[in-house]
Amino acid sequence: MSSTDISLHKDVHLEHDDHHDDHHDQSFIEKYIFSQDHKVIAKQFLFAGIFWAIIGGTMSSLFRMQLGFPEATFTFLEPLLGKWVEGGKLNPEFYLALVTMHGTIMVFFVLTAGLSGTFSNFLIPLQIGARDMASGFMNMLSFWFFFLASIIMFYSIFLETGPASGGWTVYPPLSALPQAMSGSGAGMTMWLVSMALFIISQLLGGVNYITTVINLRTRGLSMAKLPLTIWSFFLTAILGLLAFPVLFSAALLLIFDRSFGTSFFLSDIYVAGEALTNTGGSPVLFQHLFWFLGHPEVYIVILPTFGIVSEVIATCARKPIFGYRAMIGSMLGIALLSFIVWAHHMFVSGMNPFLGSVFMFLTLIIAVPSAVKVFNWIATIWRGNINFTPAMLFSIAFVSLFISGGVTGIILGNSALDIQLHDTYFVVAHFHLVMGSAAFFGMFAGVYHWFPKMFGRMMDEKLGYIHFWITFAGVYLIFMPMHYIGIAGFPRRYYTWTGFDTFSTFMNLNTFITVAAIVAFAAQFFFLFNFVYSIFRGRRATENPWKSNTLEWTTPVNPGHGNWPGPLPVVYRWPYDYSKPGAPEDFIPQNVPFSQTQSSNLPYERDFE
Repeated sequence: MSSTDISLHKDVHLEHDDHHDDHHDQSFIEKYIFSQDHKVIAKQFLFAGIFWAIIGGTMSSLFRMQLGFPEATFTFLEPLLGKWVEGGKLNPEFYLALVTMHGTIMVFFVLTAGLSGTFSNFLIPLQIGARDMASGFMNMLSFWFFFLASIIMFYSIFLETGPASGGWTVYPPLSALPQAMSGSGAGMTMWLVSMALFIISQLLGGVNYITTVINLRTRGLSMAKLPLTIWSFFLTAILGLLAFPVLFSAALLLIFDRSFGTSFFLSDIYVAGEALTNTGGSPVLFQHLFWFLGHPEVYIVILPTFGIVSEVIATCARKPIFGYRAMIGSMLGIALLSFIVWAHHMFVSGMNPFLGSVFMFLTLIIAVPSAVKVFNWIATIWRGNINFTPAMLFSIAFVSLFISGGVTGIILGNSALDIQLHDTYFVVAHFHLVMGSAAFFGMFAGVYHWFPKMFGRMMDEKLGYIHFWITFAGVYLIFMPMHYIGIAGFPRRYYTWTGFDTFSTFMNLNTFITVAAIVAFAAQFFFLFNFVYSIFRGRRATENPWKSNTLEWTTPVNPGHGNWPGPLPVVYRWPYDYSKPGAPEDFIPQNVPFSQTQSSNLPYERDFE
């Protein structure tokens, strides 16, 4: 059977299923709760991600208040936080728990599940011309494993002994000894269980994304014609599939150490003067396992936004993406190198200096494909006929943040400098710019850009502009001063620093950072209001409001389960035919044959059908 026959067979089979579904009225629970429609599942991930972003942002505001106003009393928090606020002051152990949960929530539950879960689910079938994911049931399970992980993690916040408090990297021995402190008890156990379920969710999703991209592309859509969004989601899924099992094994071994008396990560430990029986383990082994996932995780977070930003910039600049193949090559290079630089997070762990120099060299090399992407984005924007939508503003700001954070990454990639700066706010500022804030800006760009396709309505542009400018200014006002105090040696993870005369000169700057952080967090409620209001009352969208070329804009405004009511579209060209000389309009969708665009065909395209 030829590939064409197979494709036709798939279409007949799927359209038979669609015909069957048309005669089956789904209940609310079937359609919106236990749905197997990739678009509904994407929205479920998005709503869950927004919920967790509010929780994580609230936590960061609480501990920034402690840092910015260390001498103040916050009695209004006592009814909300109970015993964790004593005399208007945050409990030191609860402060560490806030930092732990904030990092866990933002990195995993928002920027991994919320970002990839939303846009990989929503865009992969639509942009490759498929009816749905390869396995709708597996896709549904992916969300519900994530939902179960979310319930357990959320419940752990309200435990009597408090949530996990070992830092978001949960290094042993704090995470391995339930008796170490209150946050090492039931809260840490629930953290580990939640993360195990979360990893299962990511693996189920990743297998589905990879299978769908490889097997369900519509006729004519070769890998060389895929939008950069699909390339980025595809490579992200591969990274997750290879890296997350390592964290799963680390969590499993940590559970053994905590509950079954093993010593994978423990050796020669004393608690309250009493020697424990653990011998032979190594806490540094956990660091290796964690960061073998942890550094690919940085790119699991940021890679999807590479594709989203590339799509938005090309569309809103009305120009073909500059260096399409170079962009794919740079993403492949980043994906490969991300697996062999993990120990640059461990320069202060006492590793052999020669080994440190190897990881330093590889870390600096990864800047090359990153720079290629930046140059290509700038070249695409250059002299474009730019439409400054909120999505485009967030995309341009993403490039700015990626450059700013990337430059400081080169500094920290040097082991001699990192040893001095590792435990300071310089590191906090670096990864919040290059990974945290940049990824959030890419996520916002994606929501503003694809909201019309998700909900059939338009978000309010004026509210989008207000949201953007306050957030953009806030991010730089928070993290640029952090670089300065970090170079001056200001330590991170300290509950209070007023006992150190050396740092008293940074009192005003810390207050300034806190005020900027609270204002930037408050600005997100402009987005939240705009998002919720526009779902119900926004201006109705047209089929292709941004005049884009990719296949999702060829579906109805509110596509049903199956996406296209008739036959699947056939692809003839790449996704970035914008402003082509001789064309009557400044965009040519992928499903338009070359025979219909004779006036704009390039010499080699005249031979195509």
